[in-house]
Amino acid sequence: MEDGAGRGLECQKTMDGKGSNGNGSEKAIPSCCLKAMASTPEAEAKCHSTVVSGWFSESQSRSEKDCKKVYFNNPMWPGEAHSLKVENILYRGKSEYQEILVFESSIYGKVLVLDGIIQLSEKDECAYQEMIAHLPLCSISSPKTVLVVGGGDGGVLREVSRHPSIEHIDICEIDKMVIDVSKKFFPQLAVGFQDPRVHLHVGDATEFLRLAPEGKYDAVIVDSSDPVGPAQELVEKPFFETIARALRPGGVLCNMTESMWLHTHLIQDMISVCRQIFKGSVNYAWASVPTYPSGVIGFLLCSTAGPPVDFKNPVNSIEKLERALKHKRELKFYNSEMHSAAFALPPFLRREVSALRESSTPARQIGEK
Repeated sequence: MEDGAGRGLECQKTMDGKGSNGNGSEKAIPSCCLKAMASTPEAEAKCHSTVVSGWFSESQSRSEKDCKKVYFNNPMWPGEAHSLKVENILYRGKSEYQEILVFESSIYGKVLVLDGIIQLSEKDECAYQEMIAHLPLCSISSPKTVLVVGGGDGGVLREVSRHPSIEHIDICEIDKMVIDVSKKFFPQLAVGFQDPRVHLHVGDATEFLRLAPEGKYDAVIVDSSDPVGPAQELVEKPFFETIARALRPGGVLCNMTESMWLHTHLIQDMISVCRQIFKGSVNYAWASVPTYPSGVIGFLLCSTAGPPVDFKNPVNSIEKLERALKHKRELKFYNSEMHSAAFALPPFLRREVSALRESSTPARQIGEK
């Protein structure tokens, strides 16, 4: 950042293993940053900063004799950083669960950051919100009940509400402050909360799903944070089992599944677990989101046993819905062509994720042509 914006908030680290405190002396690097350098998972990926934790790097001269590049690391993508120029910090606060930052960037508009990790920007949020919502909902006919896990910014709700067949939308978000901040600074996303079909539940999603009636939902959309610290349980077998129990026969799950460029081990683990639980179809899809690590994000799509689901060929065309509804906000990223294209996988991903090469039965093929 320039002109001293956010000064004093940096978790600064130089590549030689020493950090500077700004007055020329050196201090030890915090353990979280050392573990990030070594690619060691950190239980709580907080580099004690609301502004930077693996996303931003800046070059600055500490003195005439000491001019070094300063890097920031996060255990989910150690050794790299993405820099956004900060024009103005609009909000900085700390909830019971995380640090929350909103700033105005020079290119991507307003940006929402949680614990130093970018969650969305005004420019490219459309890609993530539209794909994570419409990939599952356009794959089944006439969805009626939907659960959104996380998604406190309201963007997923905004997209879910496009579907007129839906009668009931539950959202379970643990952090009320995220909702409040989003309503103030991102009204174009938080508009999703205004839909009368939406029922907000502030609390722990694992407990909410444990208490949910069996077979209640046609679709569950998990818009979670990265699986580090408390969010780790959202990518583990018990959580997926509660989701499968809450889905009707032939119901679908869409779960955020990180980057194919950085997290093939995590993709492998999640697919392997879901193949044990979901007896319908399990597929991996992806989309381009420039402000996310490596510029892409993945989605795991699963269906329970019951009416077969062909995720790659949408049966509930968004184009027909849009023509019928004449929705006020036009789609910016998703259409039926992007839907099908999202399941085209590069050879390296198939090689590195063995589950993408396996196809024990046609109903359980994963990303195969």
